[in-house]
Amino acid sequence: MSTHLVELVTTAARTWPDKPAWIFDDTGQDGAPETLTFADVDRRTGLLAAALADRGVAAGDRVAVMLHNRPEFPLLWLALARLGAAMVPVNTGYRELDGGHVIAHSGASLAVTAEEFAGLLRTVAPGTALREVVTTDELTGAGPAPGFVPTPETPTNIQYTSGTTGAPKGCVLPHRYWTTLADDLATAFPAVSSEDVMLTAQSFHYIDPQWNVALGLRSGATLVVLDRFHPSTFWEKVREHRVTWFYCLGLMPTLLLRMPEQPEDRDHRVRAITASAIPPELHAELEARWGVPWYEAFGMTETGGDIRMYPGDHDELVGSGCIGRPAAHREVIVADENGVPVPRGSEGELLIRGTGLMHRYHDDPDATAKAFRGGWFHTGDLARMDEAGRVFFIGRTKDMIRRSGENIAADEVERALLLHPGVTAAAVVAVPDELRGEEVKAYVVLGTEHDPEELAEFCETKLARFKVPRFWSVVDELPMTPSERVAKGQLRQGDQRTGAYDRKAGAWL
Repeated sequence: MSTHLVELVTTAARTWPDKPAWIFDDTGQDGAPETLTFADVDRRTGLLAAALADRGVAAGDRVAVMLHNRPEFPLLWLALARLGAAMVPVNTGYRELDGGHVIAHSGASLAVTAEEFAGLLRTVAPGTALREVVTTDELTGAGPAPGFVPTPETPTNIQYTSGTTGAPKGCVLPHRYWTTLADDLATAFPAVSSEDVMLTAQSFHYIDPQWNVALGLRSGATLVVLDRFHPSTFWEKVREHRVTWFYCLGLMPTLLLRMPEQPEDRDHRVRAITASAIPPELHAELEARWGVPWYEAFGMTETGGDIRMYPGDHDELVGSGCIGRPAAHREVIVADENGVPVPRGSEGELLIRGTGLMHRYHDDPDATAKAFRGGWFHTGDLARMDEAGRVFFIGRTKDMIRRSGENIAADEVERALLLHPGVTAAAVVAVPDELRGEEVKAYVVLGTEHDPEELAEFCETKLARFKVPRFWSVVDELPMTPSERVAKGQLRQGDQRTGAYDRKAGAWL
């Protein structure tokens, strides 16, 4: 087992030099696929590492990367690993408030981006550690890169994820995080090997394409990268690139099922699909439609890959909501509020520990201590475990909205609303939605008259569009608890759509 990403790169280049490592579906000339071999990855990361060093990047530095799905994104990640520096991925949907928080809080000293995002990054730079914003076209170097040998615990990422409250928190992820996850997926189910072709359709600022890269380097599998998820053409791309295994999550399975059935639905090479949050009522239908087993999996940005369904349990548990058994490198318990395991079959909080977890939340010792209290990582998720040690997901304890696979912290949206001069108080909650899982609902108290469309447009200047509330209610006051907190339980009672303004419909309901 390799101990760091740099070793994965060099070993892969030596073992499979001329084999395609990555196929970017549409970044080549005239929108054609662009292929990099494992030797190309090794060579180009070395050149980028030299270019970054010329810009002053050294071990321990943090570099923001804001790019769409292009080869430069993972190349920069691996190049920074060669220097002992950490990448700070920035969501391409972020704007002034959320993007500014990531830049300021991470302490990134350099940002590498495309021209379309350079203006935003320069706008939020004043008052932060960001000294320079460069585009990928400006980043050139002749090499060789400075020599640096990372340890398994050298940080590779400050990966921001929405917390239960407040702005997104930065997870400090070491090399061991990625090598542990990649090694497990290569040696245990799904046992990805050099015979496989993987595919990812998520943006590289999320961890999933990144661990796909690490897995490909570990196993010799080819990774196909789409620009993003397009349900109408997804299976066409799976067939075109002869994909054998892929991971998806959130709304993806549901949207795929809603596409018209095609005669070629079963004409593919996929041997298994791994997914998070498979809708139990659709699980059997998914398998029947494409003639391939779907396996549930659970993981978090903080912890990597933790729990998954294995073939021996699959047939019995299709549609049960079971997320599987702990991976070999994980211990899992279901515990009460004191961290004491509850009896099998009882509900409690899912707690995790083992090899390759995040080090900490960057610059947030209180949140770190709370998350790791008692020596276990507290997921904030409710679960139960059966007598065989299989875990069943129940729900979330967090004040989090899960919209189309995106985690949205209610507090972050509330803070954005309060920046509007006409808003005196705000509360944001989730509204159940058949298509997207949950939608965002805002309750606002106004000091002066404003219509919801104006407030939503204001939010769009501060936050990514997927965080902007769809439903709006203007109220005279918010219900409060005796401790002067908003009583969100009262706001969630009844049908929250009744009397609300629906941006999608453009009307009051």
